[in-house]
Parts: sequence; C-alpha cells; structure tokens
Amino acid sequence: MTDLPHTSPEKTWHALVLGRAGLDLYPQPDSGKISDAHGFSADMGGSGGNIAAAMGCVGAKVALLSAVSDDAIGHFVRQRLEQYHVSDAFLQTSQGNSRTSLAIAEVRPTDCDVVIYRNDAADLQLRITDAMQTAVVNSNNLVVTGTALISEPSRTTSLELMKHAKSNGCTVWLDLDYRPWNWPDLQTTRTIYSLAAKYADVVIGNEEEFAVLTDQLEDYITQANLPTKRQAILLKRGGNGASLFNQGQRLDTGVYPVKPLKPYGAGDAFLGNLVHHYNSHHDWQAAIACGSAAAAIVVSQRGCASAMPNAEQINLMQQSTTMKPTANWC
Repeated sequence: MTDLPHTSPEKTWHALVLGRAGLDLYPQPDSGKISDAHGFSADMGGSGGNIAAAMGCVGAKVALLSAVSDDAIGHFVRQRLEQYHVSDAFLQTSQGNSRTSLAIAEVRPTDCDVVIYRNDAADLQLRITDAMQTAVVNSNNLVVTGTALISEPSRTTSLELMKHAKSNGCTVWLDLDYRPWNWPDLQTTRTIYSLAAKYADVVIGNEEEFAVLTDQLEDYITQANLPTKRQAILLKRGGNGASLFNQGQRLDTGVYPVKPLKPYGAGDAFLGNLVHHYNSHHDWQAAIACGSAAAAIVVSQRGCASAMPNAEQINLMQQSTTMKPTANWC
C-alpha cells in the first residue's frame, strides 16, 4: 500500500531534515544524577540533527536545514554532522547573540532528568534561501520537526518550504515533536500545528502530541484518510509500538524488546530509518519495522547521534530479536 509522491532516483537528496541540532552532555557515570556527576561526555543532539544522523548512518543522501552560532559549540555540531555523513550545505550561521542549543541528559531508564537550554536559540533564526528551495525540488523527502515552528523566522521558513515541497513532488513528513515549555499556550500551538499539517503527507506523533493538534483524533484520522486528502497518520505508542492509518487501513506494530539504558533518542532513530527505508522500498510494514529496530538499539546505548546504528546493526537486531507484538493489518 502506497500513496505518497513517487520517489525519483535521479534527485540529489534522499531527504532534507529541518530542525534543531545542538550539543548534548551526558553525566558520568551512567545511572547517576546530574547533581552527582563526576564528569560529562559530549555528543550532537537535537531532533533535527538526530534524525539526519540516523539517515546518514544507513547511507542516505541527507542534508540538515538549520542554523548554529559562530562559536565552538556551532563548530562542534558541524564537525559531528560530517562524522555522521550529513551535509551542512544549507546550515546557516546565526547572527547576534543567539546560541546553539544545549541539553544535559541523564543516562538512566527511569527518573531521568533532561535539562534543555534554548534561550534565543540559533536554529530558530533559520531563514529561507533560493538554495533551500532548489534543494527541496531536488529531494524526495522533507522532514520537518515541530520545534522548528516555535517562532520566527524559522516558523515562516518551515511553512514556506513545506508548501514548496508539496507543490513539487517532495514528500512532506511532519514530526509534531511537542515540547510544552517552548510554546506560550495550547491554542497557539494548535493553530500553528494545524497550519503545518495541511502541507504534510505524513504526520507523526504520540498520543500527547496529537492531543495538541486535535481533540478528536478518530475524526481527524478519518478526514486525513479521505481520497481528497490522502494523508497518512503514524501514532507512536511508546513501548506498545505504533499504529499507521492510511487509505482507510490500519497497521499495528510492536517493538523489539531490549533493556533500555535511557528513554530518549528512540523517536529520532525510528523516524530517520522509517523515512529512508520507505523511500527505498515503499513498504510501510518493513519501514516501520526497520525504524523500530533502530529505536531499540538507540535506547540501549549511551548518546543519541553517536548511537544511531548502521544498516548491518539494524539487520542483526531484526534477525536476532522478534518484534512483540507482531505486525497486524486491520
């Protein structure tokens, strides 16, 4: 079953990812609290950077659309993008006092504090350019994270690129990626999310995130699946797997059970690998299974971008572990 725009092997990019990338610090030793840390290890983080890294690690031709500050932290992000095979051809340098985001995240499966510093965030200074618009035309997919919609000029840049992609045969994926502290109130978030969703071919989120978009999820799914709209909805259910709603059909999938080291990073690994696998094979069930295997690997390891698996590691996970519960079409 497929209804997304046709993938062209002749296009320059498998995907463009629009969203934040920043510096993550993890307290040492593992399982400890930030206040008790003996030291910290560093990695690239941020939903946009992580999704792009997930794709780069499995061989996708992917570029990040974002902005970083012209300082040591911004330079760190650029270096890590290169390491994870993500192009920074469209990565802008922010002006003024804006700074690249910083997150400090505990490495523990429960009672896990994550502290994020995003005052005057550099990535929200992203401005649209002719080069970006050309890149969208030459890409099979545009992945937009909800945090890119928080404020201007990034909000207008995101919406304009989504609209441009929709008009030029580039599949638009909207990851709601809701962080309540970033938004002034629920109504503002819902208004902006609703506007962005009009341009999306696929909308992804968990139950909390979809509750921000709509009070009537079942009705929203029904409307999204109408022949006049043909929008796919992917509902993430955490440890219970995911549910895809597309063209009046539903696919329920499980997870690959692992012992988690920490609870974050799974969603970015899932989406990056889902997009790339679907782009290559146009098989929803196989793509979601691939994303689920990548997610399991990431939550069982320290870090986010550095934990993104390659194709061989994903295949090994799928061969050695059984998804529970198994996938079911209904």
